[in-house]
Amino acid sequence: MNKKTQQYKVFIKDLVVQAPIGMLEHEIGVKQPLHVNASFLIDGLNPVNDDIGTVLDYREIRQLIIDECTKEHTHLLETLIQRLANRLLNAFPAILNVHLSLEKPEAFDDCYSVGLEVSLEQPNKVGT
Repeated sequence: MNKKTQQYKVFIKDLVVQAPIGMLEHEIGVKQPLHVNASFLIDGLNPVNDDIGTVLDYREIRQLIIDECTKEHTHLLETLIQRLANRLLNAFPAILNVHLSLEKPEAFDDCYSVGLEVSLEQPNKVGT
């Protein structure tokens, strides 16, 4: 029997957070803009019914991202992006996959930004 599957991609684009991030002397104790892009693959098997309670509420995702990026000083983007990806997957079990990018636009004068990306799957959803 073929099971009909439907998946949604939810995204947050160009969220700017004033974050305590960086390991250089001039970055310690100050906040700087951090550009966050996130997309989430969501299992769409449940009926939507035009009710916010039947979908993943991206207001909650946005707030979690802001909270995680601003809660404490983090030296490395690699540390923050891994912590953020794990927290999103733990907080929202409906997320099958998360793809994040973090950028520091003020890191260097001669380029737009520096940053990194990561993709992480929900451990219990792999192969489903």
